[in-house]
Amino acid sequence: MFARIIGAATRGVLVALLIAMPSLLLPVSATESPEIIVFMALLGGTLTFAEYFSSFPSFVEFRQAPPLNRMRFLSLFAMVGLLSLLARHPLDPTGLTALVHEVAARLGAGMDFAYSPVQLTTLMMPADVPDATVLAVRSAAGISYLVAALSIITFALAVRIGNWPLGNGAFNVWVNLPLFDPTTGGDVVIRLQRDGRVNMVIGALLPFAIPAAIKLASGIIDPAVFAAPQTLVWTVSAWAFVPASMIMRGLALMRVAELIAQRRRAAYADPETLQTA
Repeated sequence: MFARIIGAATRGVLVALLIAMPSLLLPVSATESPEIIVFMALLGGTLTFAEYFSSFPSFVEFRQAPPLNRMRFLSLFAMVGLLSLLARHPLDPTGLTALVHEVAARLGAGMDFAYSPVQLTTLMMPADVPDATVLAVRSAAGISYLVAALSIITFALAVRIGNWPLGNGAFNVWVNLPLFDPTTGGDVVIRLQRDGRVNMVIGALLPFAIPAAIKLASGIIDPAVFAAPQTLVWTVSAWAFVPASMIMRGLALMRVAELIAQRRRAAYADPETLQTA
């Protein structure tokens, strides 16, 4: 019980710190509505504590299948932290912000090739937007996309080389997939494979689709709002993190389907096991 309280409290504090990070790293002049930020940080931390303190799952998937959720959190934490330092550089430059700015600028320039997601983020900006804002968006997109790609590759290696999730013991479908109902919708393996492929396809398309959608909705959404530091941080982080998280979820679902199929084949190959089950 004590260990569970400590673990849930630690996760809650980390989530609250993540939400408040841009306000903590950016200068006071660039911080908007600190009361709302404090409220959102407390709310996020409280919900996270309640989820992980409870013995029964509610909506968080893969609670007992590390390191998937840890990789997701670390990737988002890295994105928000790096983008906050990048947005701080023009306002309050330091040695660390200068380093992040230089690396992000090189990454953005290197990934700005024809039909790349990074190029699409610059093309969605209006023609009258200052070049400095366009370059800031390109740099932010480049470093965020790199973090997202590294998180996907790391989890793929954990699946194939680290034998995820069996390295942590038996995999409980009810605890780790609380919103998945295995009794409806046909064969479980086929459903998991289908959902996994759909998540991976949507995750691969979203970095291209989101800038195009913002460009088409330029009459409703003004891309020039990315000049605001906190808007830049959260929007670009979401643009990179949500697709990466969906791809990682797709890989996880495909892996679970593979394990269930292997269990079935082993059961059918051993009549005694099948009779016992």
